[in-house]
Amino acid sequence: MRILILGLMLLGLVQCKNEEKKDRSNAGANAAVADNMIKEKDAIQTMLDKYAEVKLTTDISKLTEKEKQMIPLLIDVAKIMDDIFWKEAYGDKTKLMESLKDDRYKEFALLNYGPWDRLDGNKPFIETASPKPAGSGFYPKDMTKEELEKSNLPEKDKKALYTMIRRDDKGNLVSVPYHEYFKDEVTKASALLTKAAALADDPGLKKYLTLRSKAFLTDDYQASDLAWMDMKNNTLDIVAGPIETYEDQLNGYRAAHEAYVLVKDQEWSKKLAKYAFLLPALQKGIPVDEKYKKETPGTSSDLNAYDAIYYSGDGNSGSKTIAINLPNDEEVQLKKGTRRLQLKNTIAAKFTKILVPIADKLIAPEQRANINGDAFFANVMFHEVAHGLGIKNTINGKGTVREALKENYSALEEGKADILGLYMIQQLHKQGEIQGDMKDYIVTFVASIFRSIRFGASSAHGKANLLRFNFFKEMGAILRNPDGTYQVDFEKFDVATEALTKLILQIQGDGDYDALAKLMAEKCKVSDELQSDLANLSKENIPVDIYFDQGLEALGLK
Repeated sequence: MRILILGLMLLGLVQCKNEEKKDRSNAGANAAVADNMIKEKDAIQTMLDKYAEVKLTTDISKLTEKEKQMIPLLIDVAKIMDDIFWKEAYGDKTKLMESLKDDRYKEFALLNYGPWDRLDGNKPFIETASPKPAGSGFYPKDMTKEELEKSNLPEKDKKALYTMIRRDDKGNLVSVPYHEYFKDEVTKASALLTKAAALADDPGLKKYLTLRSKAFLTDDYQASDLAWMDMKNNTLDIVAGPIETYEDQLNGYRAAHEAYVLVKDQEWSKKLAKYAFLLPALQKGIPVDEKYKKETPGTSSDLNAYDAIYYSGDGNSGSKTIAINLPNDEEVQLKKGTRRLQLKNTIAAKFTKILVPIADKLIAPEQRANINGDAFFANVMFHEVAHGLGIKNTINGKGTVREALKENYSALEEGKADILGLYMIQQLHKQGEIQGDMKDYIVTFVASIFRSIRFGASSAHGKANLLRFNFFKEMGAILRNPDGTYQVDFEKFDVATEALTKLILQIQGDGDYDALAKLMAEKCKVSDELQSDLANLSKENIPVDIYFDQGLEALGLK
């Protein structure tokens, strides 16, 4: 995407002699209109400036000729996932684009997949836009959560990951599987993956692509998820399909389509591999009652480093992910664990372009030396590893944690991963498995809280970090100085970390929807003081997030 330079239109007013006697209110009105146009253009440019451009590339010389031939096919699959996500998030993309005459609005709509600013609580940035439905496009716009719960749909259809809810001719709710609703799109994506599989030399990648191709046509993704977990030696990778449930903020049930095309850094991945095997021992040491850690994490989990070369769909909307932890299927997680993919080039871009400038403004001068790129990478990495810790099924028969906590599940799960990721670093640091100053990890962790809060209240990561910030501040672990900078009280920070760990895992294990709703209502608030401090970051033109120059041309393949 290209940011356009703001230009001002000069309006020439031609006045005839018989108009000279008219009331000057017309001139005043014209001036007001022109002034509003300028303010409006300034506003949209300000919104666009929240994103910094990053070129997604990698060293393609390490790829084989067949792998280079696969990349266009995988990117085409990603583009199809993008088209599907537009329908899930908004509806008719073409109609929206045609209605916007200013290129800046078109650019911002493309970033947000609709007329709502994802970094500002999904606030409409187009006057004619209605508020964003909590259920996005997964449900009829006039459907309430209560109507779905009381409907005659089978329980499995109400909570299905891979169906659209629509109305039949009589107005009754019906469930339409993705592979039927998006038949044209998934059929094309399936054929492209089959072509890519034919080029794959690595047996694991060939099997995964073949099974994923079939999954698009059936909505049965478990076999391909298991095959994805079994891949060990592949260099190219693609994550594609309906993955995360963040977009469904009505119930948190429906998974949205997205894709990431990736190139593995084999050398870095070997360095990281050992940490996945430490999960079972770390699970036992979590400071919480035994009943909340009775599950044993899978030991087949992988920890790898990648360069991302293409993002699309849900993963490309608003704030961009810097690491991936999949599959989400709880059965696969308990059987095989998960794969944690650290996106090196994206992590480096966010550290340089966003985190360091934030720290220079909001972290106390005496602690700025603790902001460290290696610590940021470790915090991101262990956040993803920590998704495998804790509990996946409630202890009291309420089903999975995801089902019990509904639309609030994602925010709490991200908060759990953040806090347990730091717990893992603390434990491994004590064991000598991780080097460096522990204060670097903690201060960098706190600086990143401010980075993620700016994603807004519509983001699961934004909510998770806001909850944690307010919890830590109330416990005296994060202190605000008179000059508007913040510093860490390291002793109180350890106490707060343990307290929040216990609270989160108890809510998850109990499947306590009401307790979580109350916690979020109390803690997911931006105080006037914090809002002022965050506003200063915008005044300094520190971007909130990034967008990509990506594709074959960026890679030098076109």
